[in-house]
Amino acid sequence: MVTKSFQEMVVKPGLEVLLQQQIDLIQGKRIGIIVNPSSIDSQLEHTLDLFFSHADINLTTVMGPQHGIRGETQDNMIEWEDYRDPPTQLPVYSLYSKTRSPTRKMLADVDVVIFDLQDTGARYYTFVYTMALAMKACQQQGKSFIVLDRPNPINGIEVEGTVLDPNFSSFVGLYPLAIRHGMTVGELALYFNKEFRIHCELEVVKMGGWKREMFFEDTGLPWVLPSPNIPTVDTAIVYPGMCLLEGTNISEGRGTTRPFEFSGAPWIQPLEMIGQLGAMDLPGAVFRPIYFTPTFHKWSTQMIGGIQIHVQDRRAFRPFRTGLALLKVYRELGEEQFKWKNPPFEYEDKKLPFDILCGTDKIRKQMEAEASLQEIEHSWRDELQKFREVRQKYLLY
Repeated sequence: MVTKSFQEMVVKPGLEVLLQQQIDLIQGKRIGIIVNPSSIDSQLEHTLDLFFSHADINLTTVMGPQHGIRGETQDNMIEWEDYRDPPTQLPVYSLYSKTRSPTRKMLADVDVVIFDLQDTGARYYTFVYTMALAMKACQQQGKSFIVLDRPNPINGIEVEGTVLDPNFSSFVGLYPLAIRHGMTVGELALYFNKEFRIHCELEVVKMGGWKREMFFEDTGLPWVLPSPNIPTVDTAIVYPGMCLLEGTNISEGRGTTRPFEFSGAPWIQPLEMIGQLGAMDLPGAVFRPIYFTPTFHKWSTQMIGGIQIHVQDRRAFRPFRTGLALLKVYRELGEEQFKWKNPPFEYEDKKLPFDILCGTDKIRKQMEAEASLQEIEHSWRDELQKFREVRQKYLLY
């Protein structure tokens, strides 16, 4: 039993609101849950344990997204399979394996599916598409769906980056969203359900006390890494830009203790890179020259040069703009050594991973044409404004 008390908590997650105020939503029903290590209350108690021990909850089924219910697998590891949870002996099903959508077998003993996962605030993060596919399955199989809302850790105001072109739909972007969307998982569920005609029986249990301007530390809630390479809130802050490096042969810092804050490549002289970045308009961050040796993933066991991003002003920092700027410099300094990564990527075996991440091939083509950062940003301005207007209809806070 966890005994630590988080005295400064100002936000009550949807999980606690459900258990303390809205338990009638699920009493007398068979419950399936979609959870992972981030599915906790303010005292670090896990949703699975809280539900299993609750006298008024009939928990029958557990499902997990990418990385598993315990966060045990690295990126793009699709091999985790179904099993039984040792403490409870409940069936645990993978939604990141042979299927990404709950099957009839998975939902056979379920009346209501409850989704309780911590998102990162970036379009690439697959958990919200696990949610969308589960909503579709519930609609098709006559089950209801409840989202226990959680904070957007990088605030719910800022919106930035390209809006997905449906022709580039994938499991890192099923629907038109800005890369930094500024929405909570509950708001995204409402958006998906209405705008894309899922039409499942949906309930969102709102948080108590959350305000859109909050970064995660402002909530007073404990942070549990939602996936192996988002260990801290600092990582989540830079992730909407630095994840772009996954579509190239540049290391995004996997295999280090600071993924996405570290980046590098064998051809980089760090001081030269710092000099080029210093001439660009990149507010809110400073860059430190580094050398590092990834223990796994790209360039593993090889010492490479690069930079670490230090975000000094989160409100001024623009992660997507910064990620594009770094990419331009890496590409320029690398010349023939720089490469776009080839497929497959996240179940997609035809389109380039970079284009999948951007949700368009326009950014790559502009970079190859040596367009300026300002020109690239201008190209998505109109679509971003349209997204802002549609998004407004689904904001709960």
